[in-house]
Amino acid sequence: MADEFERGATIVLQALHLYHPPLARFCRDLERALGHPAQTNAYYTPRSAQGFEVHHDTHDVFCVQVEGEKRWLVYPPVLELPLRDQKYTKEMGKPGEAILDVTLRAGDTLYLPRGWLHEARTSDSHSLHLTVGVATYTWLDALKAALEESAKEEVELRRGVSMSGVRPERLLQLVAPRLSSEAVATRMRRAFVRNRRPVRDDLFDQLRALEELDLDTRLVRNETVLADLSVDDESATLSYEGRDLRFPVRVAGELEFVLAAEEPFRLAELPGPLDDEGRLVLARRLVREGFLRIS
Repeated sequence: MADEFERGATIVLQALHLYHPPLARFCRDLERALGHPAQTNAYYTPRSAQGFEVHHDTHDVFCVQVEGEKRWLVYPPVLELPLRDQKYTKEMGKPGEAILDVTLRAGDTLYLPRGWLHEARTSDSHSLHLTVGVATYTWLDALKAALEESAKEEVELRRGVSMSGVRPERLLQLVAPRLSSEAVATRMRRAFVRNRRPVRDDLFDQLRALEELDLDTRLVRNETVLADLSVDDESATLSYEGRDLRFPVRVAGELEFVLAAEEPFRLAELPGPLDDEGRLVLARRLVREGFLRIS
């Protein structure tokens, strides 16, 4: 690897947020603010070199210069708002005149919207920068989700297509009610929350701390968890990180409290009808599942 680097190759660390806890927490904070998934790659490029030729990204990108400097040339899109599988090829068209020519130095950040062509080059120093990618939920995603949901209930959407390809008159009308602003926002939020990966670097410490748990132990909601609570006549469900934790509906008040908690609290402060032993049982489960932390 060192030899390749000396010959001009860029060292790329993909999905660094999965392995480096500070970046994982940074991405989670960004996700909380934007409401869309975020990821981070690192690029270490030697002096007087270029990591990639002109290209576009299929997601929005924040370029954060960490060390050294890098010159960026940015060109207008040749394909507006490309989808994930629409990588740039020369057949799409050559870049026009650069609309931005800027050199980033340590601490600088450049925002590149999805589809904008760009290239970057180093000068007489090595360069280390992070790219923070934000994968936007598109209307294509919303339509697919609405269609899949509709097909579970509408038999017309499950019928085979005739050889003539003639569309039944009511087909689009069956999907339309599931494209209301409320339905789309709910579906987008559900997919976002369920697909977040856990960020836990103190699992074993937390499990050991459970041995000393009592009603006066200070607990705090895990700041990296993005969760939703749904309550019906039978149960209260806490959804996050690909899991659904179901509880008796009578503990909905306690769950609402811990979900909204922004400061550390003690089990003795929980509202609701649970007795002391019930509160301890609830807390143990939420700590094991990574929703709460013992502070």
